[in-house]
Amino acid sequence: MTTPVRNEIGTVFIPVSDIEKARDWYCHLLGVPGDGEIVHGHLYILPMKGTGAVLDSRIYKPGKTFDMPVFHLNTPDIDAAYDFMKSHDFNVVTEIQHNHFFHFKDPDGNLMMICQC
Repeated sequence: MTTPVRNEIGTVFIPVSDIEKARDWYCHLLGVPGDGEIVHGHLYILPMKGTGAVLDSRIYKPGKTFDMPVFHLNTPDIDAAYDFMKSHDFNVVTEIQHNHFFHFKDPDGNLMMICQC
């Protein structure tokens, strides 16, 4: 069967309550400058490689955040990533699992994952 739909993810939208605070937090996490434009007062496009990520304060609903990871961030060294997260007071919620991944939460409570790939 042919389809005009590609087998690739373009962008993931992340619900956040405060677009400026979220921009600064995610940019610190990713080690990228947070100097891009906030679009339409509620969107911030994170500078990513591969699949994009967009912070969106318009879709945020209290208590309706990701309670399971919908994507993971890659790392070549899970121990270094874990140590970085802990030493910078990110909300790490699990130990390293199976020597391969761990979970953390963003300031709004969205559950995220970092995975060694």
